[in-house]
Amino acid sequence: MADPVALLALALDAAVGWPQSLYRRIGHPVGVFARIIDLAERRWNDHSRSDGQRRMAGVTTVLILLAIAGGAGWVLQSLFAAMAGAWAWPLIALLAWPGLAQRSLHDHVRPVAEALERQDIPAARAAVGMIVGRDTSDLDEAGVTRAAIESRAESFCDGVAAPLFWLLLLGLPGIWAYKAINTADSMIGHREERWRAFGWAAARSDDAMNLAPARLAGLLICLCGGGGWQIMWRDAANHASPNAGWPEAAMAGVLRLRLAGSIAYDGILSHKPWIGEGDRSAGAEDIRRGLSIYRRACLCLWFMAGGVAWAL
Repeated sequence: MADPVALLALALDAAVGWPQSLYRRIGHPVGVFARIIDLAERRWNDHSRSDGQRRMAGVTTVLILLAIAGGAGWVLQSLFAAMAGAWAWPLIALLAWPGLAQRSLHDHVRPVAEALERQDIPAARAAVGMIVGRDTSDLDEAGVTRAAIESRAESFCDGVAAPLFWLLLLGLPGIWAYKAINTADSMIGHREERWRAFGWAAARSDDAMNLAPARLAGLLICLCGGGGWQIMWRDAANHASPNAGWPEAAMAGVLRLRLAGSIAYDGILSHKPWIGEGDRSAGAEDIRRGLSIYRRACLCLWFMAGGVAWAL
């Protein structure tokens, strides 16, 4: 049996998440990546340069991130192996733990349901505004609910399935290389004019690294929700991302809801294709049911991590 690094990291994340007291003292490791990305963007994303030059600058930024994240992971993993031998795995799991976000995602979505259950729409808008990038000030109950469900479904891949996948595949270098690229995609991997060229490499790298995990996430949601397969296969491509549509379409199918549609960003309305079907209004009970499915899907990942440890 291989060392249960992934299982211990999952257990630590489920038990305590990333405590606020720890965050206030030292921040979070992805903050290091964010500072590197911000520095590179300010120095190299000069609009007086051609798109080709800015694209190459973005490629360089991605390579720097991979070298720092993957290199540091490899050095630490090798150092622990040399120092502790067969007992290095708890130390490696301790460093992998912040790369997972099971508890954080759950704890950020639950207050949205609680506010809706109190019929406190302003509080629900504020809660969902903490986890989505869209405008939330004018959302009604159904809009708030859809935003929370979409964020949870997509983040099940970004925050749990994908980091775990890369941890199982490449160990500590894998999970932190993924987190570095995912952070870059969230900061600069956008289609707006400011980011399109410079963020191209970050967006494409994130697409590649999420290719398998996103489909795994969608399959687990359907499996744990007892359905949704047809909607997932039919509507996954309706999303602008080649990956995010899989878990979102799976969740839409399981909950028998329509997700996406018209969404406002910075006051500009974006008309997106609907994902899923159904004409009923979404509400707090759908968020609660989605959280239950999410917990079961995370548990499936635990079994997968245990299976990999047992088989190797």
